Amino acid sequence: MSPGLILTCVLAYSALLFYVVWRTSRHADNESFFIGNKSSKWYIVAYGMIGASLSGVTFMSVPGWVGSTQFTYLMVVFGYLVGYTVIATMLLPLYYRLNLTSIYSYLESRFGFWSYKTGAFYFILSRTIGASFRLFVVVNVLQTFVFDNWGIPFWLTVATFIALILLYTFKGGVKTIVWTDMLQTTFMLLSVILSVILIVKQMDMSFGDLFDKVFNGEYSKVVNSDWRPKGFFLKQFFGGMFIAIAMTGLDQEMMQKNISVKTLKDSQKNMYTFSIILLFVNIMFLALGALLYIYSSSKGLAIPTRSSDDLFPTVALNSLGTLSAIFFIIGLISAAYPSADGALTALTASFCIDFLGIKKKGWSEEKQKHTRYTVHISFALLLLIVIVIFRLINDDAVINKLFTVAGYTYGPLLGLYAFGLFSKQGVKDKWVPLVCLLSPIVCYILNDYSETIFNGYKFGFELLIVNGIFTYLGLFLIRSGLKTV
Repeated sequence: MSPGLILTCVLAYSALLFYVVWRTSRHADNESFFIGNKSSKWYIVAYGMIGASLSGVTFMSVPGWVGSTQFTYLMVVFGYLVGYTVIATMLLPLYYRLNLTSIYSYLESRFGFWSYKTGAFYFILSRTIGASFRLFVVVNVLQTFVFDNWGIPFWLTVATFIALILLYTFKGGVKTIVWTDMLQTTFMLLSVILSVILIVKQMDMSFGDLFDKVFNGEYSKVVNSDWRPKGFFLKQFFGGMFIAIAMTGLDQEMMQKNISVKTLKDSQKNMYTFSIILLFVNIMFLALGALLYIYSSSKGLAIPTRSSDDLFPTVALNSLGTLSAIFFIIGLISAAYPSADGALTALTASFCIDFLGIKKKGWSEEKQKHTRYTVHISFALLLLIVIVIFRLINDDAVINKLFTVAGYTYGPLLGLYAFGLFSKQGVKDKWVPLVCLLSPIVCYILNDYSETIFNGYKFGFELLIVNGIFTYLGLFLIRSGLKTV
């Protein structure tokens, strides 16, 4: 696929995206930006959240994982279903009852000023690193295949992408994103479906053969019963459950879209529908992964050795024809945009509400808008700087470690909300930041030495649960009198 054709795909997709933005952001105000005027359609949010939940990392990683983990990731997805049920039945009712715009303002009413700021800070930290990492993965692919050939520097490529994202989120915010997410989800899924169809066609298989090879073949193992490695099925299941609760239910970006729906009942419909769709989408990604390995073996193609993430782009761009390459690039961009646009909007909303307090200061609509614009541009520049730093580091191990560290920040959020919901105790608020700092540090050390301490045991996704438990115990130690919301 020529660099010119790749660039044409990027520009055509971006043009379509901006048409949707133009249609949805007219007459938008501050309430449109923060919570979509509470007028989002639940089914649009449910479908669009698929694109927001998946990223460029997932788009390439999940199919690649099949070679080493087979279908054991499916246990994580089953855990998601339980986690999303908890969100729908416990967290959403809380957010609607308190009529929250920022979900972290609950922590102020429940515990106090420092708890509130700690929760919001951890969200901003994790989202800044996480969104930068996900966008870096995609831009790096495009830089390698297109812009390096034309001598365009990496920082300019990143700046261009962020400028596009900034422009289409600048005015409409959440009101726009719930619609652009729907568009992005559609193209991402079309890319996967087309890849499956083309592989089946090239291998001259019937769909009955496809089903048999994928779900009854060598890659179809779902349950890993060995308790020591990360892939043990109970670790996967409970890890997935709490990942859903923490990284969706306690994440401003994801919840901002949910609470933009007018009523609690419709928001719950959105969550249940989204969780079912996500199950089938992940099964589709896993099936694609199995097919990619089967196809590569049958055609004598070398499996990428640097990273399993390279398998999907290698096959899609080099072996399945121009149509596959076009849809892969569009699918990749579709996976990248929602990773950054929702994060940029949520970071702006959180900082404006949680740190600047623009909702409490009685500012005019115009002053709020001016402040929001300034913060929005500032976070766009911050994302640009972080992504360029990733490129300068140029070490996959270090960058992945930074991404992992960002994930540790959800443990304190999990502990804070659990203590708030399941305890009637208050806390000594000024000590909360220390508790929330020590818990991830202890977990990080524990993870590094777990094989030595626990006879070969390796932490997987369940480390998030341990992180939350440490935070909960720390809050218990600094508890004070009775206090509920």
